[in-house]
Amino acid sequence: MGSNSSKGVGVVENAAAPALKATDAASAGGDKPKCKACCACPETKRARDQCIVENGEENCTKLIEAHKQCMRDAGFNI
Repeated sequence: MGSNSSKGVGVVENAAAPALKATDAASAGGDKPKCKACCACPETKRARDQCIVENGEENCTKLIEAHKQCMRDAGFNI
């Protein structure tokens, strides 16, 4: 039984490895983000999310683009 569970763990580790390499390659091309994506640009994120909830995504393109630009400026590849 122990060998079956270790095979499952190996699959998870192997699946995560390519994602880590892709992230490293993306950050090597530009500035490395100083924080996680969820914590970057809280002002533009809040305004964008509120607009989408109240008006719908199609009516908030300026705020969506402003948030994308802020994320790019913070070092994220968007």
